[in-house]
Amino acid sequence: MRDMSEVSQAPQSTEAELIAVRREKLAKLRELGVDPYGARFETTISPANLKANFEEGKQVTTAGRIVALRDMGKSVFFGVGDAHGAIQGYLSIKELDETQAAIWKCLDRGDWIGISGETFLTRTGEPTIKVSSFTVLSKSLRPMPDKFHGLTDRETKYRKRHLDLIGNPDSAALFITRSKMIAEIRSFLHARDFLEVETPMLQSVAGGAAARPFETHHNALGMPLTLRIAPELFLKRLLVGGFTKVFELNRNFRNEGISRRHNPEFTMLEAYWAFSDFEEMANMVEEMTCHLAEKFCGGLKIEHKDEDDNVIRTIDLTRPWKRASYHDLIKGAAGDDFFDITPEQRRAKCEAIGVQLSENMEDYEVIQQVFEKKVEEHTFDPCFVTRVASELVPLAKVTPGGKTVEVYELIINGQEISPGYSELNDPDLQKQRLEHQAGGEEEQKVDYDFIETLEHGMPPAGGIGIGIDRLVMMLTGAPTIRDVVLFPLLKKKD
Repeated sequence: MRDMSEVSQAPQSTEAELIAVRREKLAKLRELGVDPYGARFETTISPANLKANFEEGKQVTTAGRIVALRDMGKSVFFGVGDAHGAIQGYLSIKELDETQAAIWKCLDRGDWIGISGETFLTRTGEPTIKVSSFTVLSKSLRPMPDKFHGLTDRETKYRKRHLDLIGNPDSAALFITRSKMIAEIRSFLHARDFLEVETPMLQSVAGGAAARPFETHHNALGMPLTLRIAPELFLKRLLVGGFTKVFELNRNFRNEGISRRHNPEFTMLEAYWAFSDFEEMANMVEEMTCHLAEKFCGGLKIEHKDEDDNVIRTIDLTRPWKRASYHDLIKGAAGDDFFDITPEQRRAKCEAIGVQLSENMEDYEVIQQVFEKKVEEHTFDPCFVTRVASELVPLAKVTPGGKTVEVYELIINGQEISPGYSELNDPDLQKQRLEHQAGGEEEQKVDYDFIETLEHGMPPAGGIGIGIDRLVMMLTGAPTIRDVVLFPLLKKKD
């Protein structure tokens, strides 16, 4: 649609002055007997669908926000639409009666209206509705974001997402794509006979991951509870119960730091497949991710702009994806002798290669720090990192020899997108490893009800977790998690 100016206002007008003018128009509408906040309005088509499937000479009724407005005196061109798209409307003022004309003069860019009329193409070929009637649905009392540049202040985009969606079509399109991707993930899993389930978000023992939970209290029961950090232990209970393919797509909560890749409340997919293993789960994740890229991103090459160094990188999702062992990747970054030297020598080598350590890190944590800083952050094309140190993943099946576990960590664009395990189903070993992880706080940190459940027998299984926010970031090229979460948690303004 061609650009159209808003009803003229003095360029030096303050927001307070613009609001005052709109309130005057609100009062005028009421004087004219119009309800400024409307009621039910029947439409035959949405603005976006009308534009996409346009035919001349059709009688239509649609509704939306006035997103652009050009008053030429005797005639008016305007845009009406929503987050999905807009269509142009044309109104002849001379064809209105006195009351209708007065009502129209009370409208501004940002107001919601319903319109009816006949479709036609302008001389420039613009799909348009010649309006025969209009209805006021909601009077906007505050001015819209700048019509040329949208909403550019990043802080305001996140704090006032409604303004971002109004002013930035690309942002609205991203969230529509996110929603469609999630629906497609469900469809992908349903087609493979996975059953979608829901498990508790309020838990008496936070389990399934090593993370700090949010704590709360249930007054009626007089008991402390936590918001879940992962649904894993409850989903595995369902495997014990006989559901052999299950998944959950829902929220997790972790009371930890906030960054461009972390939000305390995030969307996670977890899926479990009885009689499978981590390699088969990796195959499924690879297939699903490529399917999403081809369906929603136009192919398997995804461009990303790194805000830190202002470099544009292309992520290549072409299959098959690389698979490499944790130890081999670390040796490639820190030297072939890294696992042959003493823990003290490893610390010295970390200092030499620029990996910062804290004094209380255990040796496996030192090794993990090298992985995160020298391997993960520099891996952009997909890589399944396999055979991870057993201390890092207490819920996975141990490989023969006991030093690693049957795990993959999928790294894309310098961050973990998905872990996958061959799930540990030995109740005695599971108890031992969870108690070791708890570090002397077994009563608070170990879910003994889960251990008892395992004693009833859980089939061997493969399991995956996928951070949906990070997956959408990767597929859409978004630079920060705040761009793909509608309402990210922000520090309260002073």
